[in-house]
This record gives sequence, structure tokens and C-alpha cells, in this order.
Amino acid sequence: MSRKQLLARPTLLVLLVLGLLAAFMPHHHPDAAPDSLTLKSADIAWMLVSTALVLLMTPGLAFFYGGMVNRGNIISTMLQSFISLGVISLLWYVVGFSLAFGDDIGGVIGDPRTFFMFNNVGTAPHPTLGAGLPLVLFAAFQLKFAIITPALISGGFAERIRFWGYLIFICLFSLLIYCPLAHWAWHPQGFLFKWGVLDFAGGTVVHISAGFAALAGALAIGRRRVHLDGHAHTPVNIPFVILGTGLLWFGWFGFNAGSAMGANAQAVQAFVTTHFASAAAMLTWMVLEAARGQRPSAMGAAVGAVVGLVAITPAAGYVAYGPAIAIGILASGVSFGAVILKNRTTLDDTLDVFPCHGVGGIVGMLATSLFAQKGGLFTGGGPALLYSHLLTLAVVGAFTFGGSWLLYRVTNFIVPIRVNAENETHGLDTSQHGETLLAA
Repeated sequence: MSRKQLLARPTLLVLLVLGLLAAFMPHHHPDAAPDSLTLKSADIAWMLVSTALVLLMTPGLAFFYGGMVNRGNIISTMLQSFISLGVISLLWYVVGFSLAFGDDIGGVIGDPRTFFMFNNVGTAPHPTLGAGLPLVLFAAFQLKFAIITPALISGGFAERIRFWGYLIFICLFSLLIYCPLAHWAWHPQGFLFKWGVLDFAGGTVVHISAGFAALAGALAIGRRRVHLDGHAHTPVNIPFVILGTGLLWFGWFGFNAGSAMGANAQAVQAFVTTHFASAAAMLTWMVLEAARGQRPSAMGAAVGAVVGLVAITPAAGYVAYGPAIAIGILASGVSFGAVILKNRTTLDDTLDVFPCHGVGGIVGMLATSLFAQKGGLFTGGGPALLYSHLLTLAVVGAFTFGGSWLLYRVTNFIVPIRVNAENETHGLDTSQHGETLLAA
């Protein structure tokens, strides 16, 4: 019996058991009263749209990453993003939402029993979560963040990871890294929340964590063999990258403006700051290319735009429009330099996840402490917010990098995480999925 069959059979059993439990396990789903005054139709409508927009970002990421890899790996790379929609959704239903937003345990994790299998998750609002939204809508919105985070990591080890190993890793990462981080930063009793750390839409929880996890993956899994042989990395489809960027930019309005949790003034502010930061970062990246004697590239414009979106994420609802432009310019410049430095090392972060998402998230997080309209260092708030953000960066960076490194090792113990030399040479599309970009 092959290793794939050995892994597939218990997975199928788990899915069957989950299906039976979901169908027959008694649940309590509190519903809102028909005349409830705590729910506003406009807020619900906007959050439904925002949830759909954030979901669109994951297929957008699939195109963004898929267009950057070599020809034999486009399908596998895109599927690594797309499959997260299925895997993380079921984990979130069973226990992920409870771990992230369940009753607090020591400021570090939620009680897994609180919303186990979405028990107690209905259309009634929660007293502390979701600002008067139906709790199930709040849970659905937060799910989309949980989905895209492990998908972002996949760019760090693209073109050399086994599909089953990837599935095991993202399950472990979601439960043991992402859910605790979400609890720390976004639960009212989380210790980062109590420190006053500002992470409006996931600069720390999503992008910094994904960047450090990708860095750990690139180091733990090792360099690509094609890279070791001295062959250049050749993106397969630049139009896919541009399409993915457009979908990401569009979806990011839900990512950031939706994090206001309603159709309100802060949502409008986040919407506009998001756009300005990305526009400024895109142009900055192209100008930097030209300043180095390169021709301005479509790839550079796309990457620059995404860096701007990453950097404004923690600040979107907290800063004014001018600082948003400054954040986009600054993050683009720093990430551009980080990519150059990475290319001078032996680190094989395939799609520059750490230089772009990790470093971009760090710049945005620190800039939030400088420019936040309330409490920022440059807006009369003093250094307290900056200190808390620097401490948070150290804690989150160490936890995410160290924890992810350990999870790669655990995954490799369960199943070899890296494909063999022959499969890597021929590409993961055929070796992992039996499919090719073009029919013979």
C-alpha cells in the first residue's frame, strides 16, 4: 500500500466521523429576536460583502503565487492556496473558532469547548464579540483570515513540498500558531489586546506570522535543487500575477474596511487608506527598479502594490490619509531592499514571503505606533505604543518562527515533507497531482 493511501484512508475516516457528528450532534444555535434592536441591517449587509471579499483574496493569492513559479509547479502552487478554503474551514468549525475567540484561558487561548462544532454560534449577537453582529457572521468573517494565512506561507517553500505534508503542516499551524495569535490580539481578554497593541486587520496576526513561518519553512526544508544547480527562477505567467494582484487589491477592501465590523466611518477611513497605501507602494517599487537601471516591470508593480496592502493592514482604521501614503512608500522601499538582500544570501524563500509579507507587516506595525491618530508617537501620544509594538514584534516573531520550525519537524516525522529529487525536477504538478498546465 502506498504512503498516499495510508494517509488518505484515516483522513477519509475523520471526514466521515465529522460528517456524522455534524449531522446528529445536538447543538444550540441562539437566534436573534425578529424585533432585535441590537442588529443593524446596513452593518450586516456590509459584513456579508466584506466576508465574501476576503474569501476572494485566497483565489487571488492562488493566481498571484501561481504565476510566479516555474511551469511544472503552477497547478500545485495554486492548489496550495485553494485547498486552504476547505481544510481550514472545517478546522474552524470544529475547534478553531473556539481556540481563537472562545472563553479566555489566561489571556493566551480560548476554551475549545466554548464554540465546539459551532455550538452556541447563531444569528444572535454576542455580548463582546462582533459589535452587535450575528455571532455566526463574525465567525464567518474571521474564518476568511484564518484561511488565507497558511496559504500565504506556501510561497516560502513553493516547488518542493509534498502535498500531504503541506496539509498536515497547515492544520498544525492553524490550531497551534494562528488561533493563539488571533486570541492574543483580537479577543478582549487576549494579552496583546490588553497591552493596547493596535492590529486593525491582521498585520501581526496574519502577515508577520506568515512571514516568519515562511522564513522558518525555507530554512527547515532547504533550497530547491533547481536553485542549487544554478538555473534561474522563471515565472510562468506574468498576467496571472497581475490578475491575482487585482483580485487581492479588490478583496483587501473587505479585509481592512470590513475589520471596522460595520458600515461606519472607520470602515470608510480604512477603505481609503488601504487604496492610497497600495497605490503609493506600487509606484515606489517601479521607481526603485528604474533607479537601479532596470526597466519598470509588471511583476514589480504587482509586488509593490501587495506590499502596500500588507503594510497598511494593521494601521488602516487608525491613521489618516497622508500617513497611509507614507506607510506605502516606506514599506515598499524597505521590502525592495529586503528582497535585494535576500537574493545575496543562500535563503530560498521562493516567492519572497518574508521580505514582502513579513517585513512589510513589520513596517506597517511599527508605523501604526508612530502615526495612529490616538496614541501615536508623532500624534502626541508618547512612546508607550511604540514600546508595546516593539515588544509584541519580539514575542510574535519568536513564537511564530520557533513554533513553525518545530511544526515542520513534527510534520516531517509524520510524513517526509519534501519531495524527492526526481519529482522536484519534473515538477509537482505531475508528481503530486497527475496534472499538467497544458494537455499533451
